[in-house]
Amino acid sequence: MLPVFLKTLPFFLLIGLGYGAAATRFFSREAAVALTQFVFWFALSAMLFNFAATLEFSDIANGDFLLCYLVASAIVYIVATVIAKMRGLTLATSAIEAQCAVIGNVGFLGIPMLVGLFGERAAAPVLMVLSVDLIVFGSLVVAIITGSRGKLGPGLVLTILRGLVTNPMVMSITAGLIWSLYDLPVPVPMAEFLTILGSAATPAALFAIGASLAGKSAERASTALWLSALKLVAHPALVAVFALWVFDLDPFAAAMMIAAAAMPVAGNIYIIAQHYGVSPQRVSTAILFSTVISVLTLTAVLGWVQ
Repeated sequence: MLPVFLKTLPFFLLIGLGYGAAATRFFSREAAVALTQFVFWFALSAMLFNFAATLEFSDIANGDFLLCYLVASAIVYIVATVIAKMRGLTLATSAIEAQCAVIGNVGFLGIPMLVGLFGERAAAPVLMVLSVDLIVFGSLVVAIITGSRGKLGPGLVLTILRGLVTNPMVMSITAGLIWSLYDLPVPVPMAEFLTILGSAATPAALFAIGASLAGKSAERASTALWLSALKLVAHPALVAVFALWVFDLDPFAAAMMIAAAAMPVAGNIYIIAQHYGVSPQRVSTAILFSTVISVLTLTAVLGWVQ
């Protein structure tokens, strides 16, 4: 486990550096927001498009892989929702907690870490995980929150579609898949541009994660620990059962799926919670706790899948 920890340590040190820079106010809150926007709109989008466009379409459009991850994640999602309702929470808050239980920081942490540790062959399975998270569960939480407030009908569909179309990660993956489907060549200047811009994603994304954590306070510790346990333990464990024994996937693809499922709670859930006014502080604490705890749990999972 020590060799794996030493390999993952630089990634967590970058997160810690971002946290320290923001906590000491050397890096202002406005600067952290600007850096996150740069990663989200430009660097990470370039990396995602470059991976999707240069991979074989069949490697990304793997039906068994997608179904396996979707079913395993849906079970955890339903369990988290039911338990939240049993605790007397509203449907909207229950959906936000369920989102925390299954949606990990695959974009900002998972892709840089797994591609960095396992090479570019990790890109295809991680992209499939990210696609399910963004398109299926990202749409589902908006539908549940909006529907619980009685706002059903065409407006709800337009809200979901608008969210997908304006999400640069969704659109960059989609554009890359279309490029790959038609086997279009990537011109050399364009390939070099994407490589240069995409290479900024890893350090900038990890630094931005740390900087964003500096502004999060710890409240509702018991709830945050519960959600962290679901995300860091229950979710990857169930994904492992389905990937290895129910669907019997390719070992490497299964390993990358399990590792992606072990990522801490995603930061974009806080944006959704804050936008709709649904327990943003609860999500903030879950992100903070799960990211800190993942230093140990994620290292253990990566050691096991290796």
